[in-house]
Amino acid sequence: MDTTERTEQALAAERRRRELLEAAERVVLRDGPGASMNAIAAEAGITKPILYRHFGDKGGLYAALAKRHTDALLASLRAALDAPADRRTRVETTLDTYLAAIEGAPQVYRFLMHPADSASPGEQGFDVGRHSAPLLRRLGEELAEVIAERVDLGADCERLARVWGHGIVGMMHAAGDWWLGERPCGRDELVRDLADLLWGRLAAAGNREGGPGF
Repeated sequence: MDTTERTEQALAAERRRRELLEAAERVVLRDGPGASMNAIAAEAGITKPILYRHFGDKGGLYAALAKRHTDALLASLRAALDAPADRRTRVETTLDTYLAAIEGAPQVYRFLMHPADSASPGEQGFDVGRHSAPLLRRLGEELAEVIAERVDLGADCERLARVWGHGIVGMMHAAGDWWLGERPCGRDELVRDLADLLWGRLAAAGNREGGPGF
């Protein structure tokens, strides 16, 4: 097999994988945490063994969907952080971007963070923490990187940026999870209240000299 054939096969496999993920997403949007491999295979018009061949098991499919949504969310959060606005506005826009994402696709969010307690007949269950923890950790590291790049936190900048990055992501996740389940207030109110909570030392810290500012 020459290089061209290998490249074409790789592109075809990637295209097929993307199509299967899109089918899985349609089922998740409909069924939420109860989405089963049987239903996803049926939606894609294939047998379950073929689905396993691409993803291994439900955990593998979960990880692929998590990466797909995390990539999209991170791109949106980066855009919010890069928007030409004052710091408070950018903080609020970033919080709102996260909350809008989980509000816009609540079934996908619940599938990723709150899978069904038991697997469907014939399926093995999987430990959601094994997959959701890396997702939240990645968000925390990305935010820490932005904070370290843009905010002057002194000699201990790297450590403090990581503390803040993971802390803010944890706050967004916990508050957003509670809010999505109970809806005690509007999204704009939650954004304002969370921004007020953050508005302590972050507001007082200076921007790094020569950087884009935060």
